[in-house]
Amino acid sequence: MFSQTVEYALRAIVTIAQHRGKACTAQQIAEITQVPAPYLSKMMQGLVHAGLVISKRGLHGGFLLAKDAKELTILTVVNAVDPLKRIYQCPLGIDAHEGNLCPLHRRLDHAMAVVEDSFRETTVADLLSQPGSVTPLCEEKELIPIGLEKAKKRTISKAMSRKPKKNSS
Repeated sequence: MFSQTVEYALRAIVTIAQHRGKACTAQQIAEITQVPAPYLSKMMQGLVHAGLVISKRGLHGGFLLAKDAKELTILTVVNAVDPLKRIYQCPLGIDAHEGNLCPLHRRLDHAMAVVEDSFRETTVADLLSQPGSVTPLCEEKELIPIGLEKAKKRTISKAMSRKPKKNSS
């Protein structure tokens, strides 16, 4: 239903938001979100152009949210990369359907309207504060800080990549 670009953009935005004002490099975002680095870099340029993130150069540079996570809706992110497409007229161009969608296209448009409303009402902060749920994109409830030493990173990476053991019953 949603393009891969939408999924990737939402992953990137959530990742940046999780770091609470600390800039995230494209490489860090690519690793956390599992988005190919070249694709991510191009997509991040689009998010900068759309005014959703800012790019900070220099030693402690990277990407930051341009708005507070409490103000940034999922719909805004989606529409910045691949806008939701509502059905206002017959996609087949049938003259008899002008001004009145057929039951199929009316139902499809209604479904998109429900999604649009849900995304309009959901902020990035809402995703990060769901009580009793797992933290988006992280194995642990507490966020792993960016800039850990390599040894710690390897240990964390190994722990995150471990597969659960199967019961031998």
